[in-house]
Amino acid sequence: MTIHAEEEMDNDGLTVFDVESVILTGELIERQRDRKTREPKYLVRGETVDGFRRAVVVSRFGPTEKLVILTVYAD
Repeated sequence: MTIHAEEEMDNDGLTVFDVESVILTGELIERQRDRKTREPKYLVRGETVDGFRRAVVVSRFGPTEKLVILTVYAD
């Protein structure tokens, strides 16, 4: 998880458990290409742990094929 993602989570009152819930319950809403690197990134929208809010997780796969969370925001 990037520092930017952690800051945005904090700003929107989201936790790492919310991020996990969004990824597990969500759906892929958009595929994008990074403007600089042209690497693919993915936007997933899903429910937070409490089930009352929705959020979007923006991620990509890193060079070691691990998922990198770029940013998170309440939807």
